[in-house]
Amino acid sequence: MIRTTLFAALFATAGAAFAAPVSYNIDPTHTYASYEVNHLGLSVQAGTFTKISGKLTVDEAAKTGAVDVAIDAASLQTFLGDRDKHLKSADFFNVEKFPTLTYKSTAVEFKNGKPAAVKGNLTLLGVTKPVTLKLVNVTKAKHPMTGAENWGANAVATIKRSEFGMKTFLPAISDDVKLNIVLEAAKAE
Repeated sequence: MIRTTLFAALFATAGAAFAAPVSYNIDPTHTYASYEVNHLGLSVQAGTFTKISGKLTVDEAAKTGAVDVAIDAASLQTFLGDRDKHLKSADFFNVEKFPTLTYKSTAVEFKNGKPAAVKGNLTLLGVTKPVTLKLVNVTKAKHPMTGAENWGANAVATIKRSEFGMKTFLPAISDDVKLNIVLEAAKAE
């Protein structure tokens, strides 16, 4: 009996050690990307991109993962029509020429058994630069309504918009832009 239990425990451990990566599809109804930027030293203004698609891959046993995200630049909203139109123009996001922003990971760092940071490349206005996203509020759980395995997280970083070629109204509108991504992803079937 003890021998059988020991073998069962060893095989269970071996299976966990060789667990395969698991893919997750981004939930577009619970995922968005936003930014904050200082405006004239008077206030911090924000905008939100509401259409995001992509996939995550997580291998908890190997402590590795991958992120591949596409953001529809035309989905930008600041809740003021004229400002939205200006931000989508060639002065800023130039959505006609660059309809998609992308983020592709190069490495995922784990801490205490959970993803803690994602190193990758952000492409904005056709320029690709390395950006590390710090992950906070990282949770893996069964979705209470669907029963599907989900990951959720918030990711934050600060970039310099001028490094991507967005220089309109510098320095009146700050070069430093804080990014915040709210993400939920469900296990792919």
